[in-house]
Amino acid sequence: MGILHYVENKMHESKEYFMQPLQILYAFFSHLGSKNRYTIREVEPGPPHEALFFVLAYLDVFDLLVMSEVCMPLRDAVSKDVLPWRDIIIERPLNSRLSDEILVQITSKAHGRLRTLALINCFKITDDGLQTVIEKNHLISKLHVPGCSGLTPEGIIRTVKTLSQHHNSLESLQINGIHNLKKEHLETISSHLQMNPPHQKPQPILYHHHSSSLTSRNEESSRMIDVDICPKCNEVRTVFDCPRATSKSGREHSFTHCRGCYFCISRCEECGQCVDDEELEETLCFGILCTDCWLLLPKCCFCNQAYCKQHENQRCSLPDSTGFLCDLCNEKLETYGELE
Repeated sequence: MGILHYVENKMHESKEYFMQPLQILYAFFSHLGSKNRYTIREVEPGPPHEALFFVLAYLDVFDLLVMSEVCMPLRDAVSKDVLPWRDIIIERPLNSRLSDEILVQITSKAHGRLRTLALINCFKITDDGLQTVIEKNHLISKLHVPGCSGLTPEGIIRTVKTLSQHHNSLESLQINGIHNLKKEHLETISSHLQMNPPHQKPQPILYHHHSSSLTSRNEESSRMIDVDICPKCNEVRTVFDCPRATSKSGREHSFTHCRGCYFCISRCEECGQCVDDEELEETLCFGILCTDCWLLLPKCCFCNQAYCKQHENQRCSLPDSTGFLCDLCNEKLETYGELE
């Protein structure tokens, strides 16, 4: 099984990573024990603590698979308990290895009680694989398949139709990134969704909130479907709203005036507002910032460029300094010993 082999390899590779903190803790408590005249008693191998079984319902798929490889009692608990498998979210690093066969095996653990199925950029999943899962799980209320390039608009229509025929209340559908999605497909999907109970007026989608959420695991939104017809290019994509209510001149700035997809309107990675050409600033991670947000972000000590907050982990810290170097400047420093 591809995913299980991957998990086993990752556990083997990370053995030293997990052992090092344990060795540090052991040395610390040994020192503390000698200082306070306490002794540390070695614990004999035994069954897992009962508290671990209560944690299973809160773990994601990757962690569940890891836990199932620890010991037989945990493997049995993960395999037989339905609760942890009612909300299945597949994202990195498992998404690139997920096939139709593996998806069917994983979802079968819910025994037809699956509520959430989120497949993030799972490009190996096909229409037939998704349909097989849907036909066995009519209680799905959230179906998120963004970036699943192996799916087609016709497959999505068949899936939504199947759920609506079983009086399913589909609360959330995310299909952004499905290739060749046209206006006619969206209208057909919407007609099937209208069979469900009516929802309140959808909230606007803000770009900086959308881009910072990879899986929408905790996102609560009244919007039933994540795509719309872009008023600028007339294509079916995620259409973003502008959070800026007034322009710099003080005039009222209509939300509808700035509605558009990512390709039609440039937006700031930090605040999500539309960015005019004269105030557009680029980041080291090739993102776009407005001037106000760019001024607030820390800059590379040499090139004076910034990372957006989503990629700030790429900074290279400087010893004895609160500043940082970008990847490019740090590479020059390591290669040539100095920055020109």
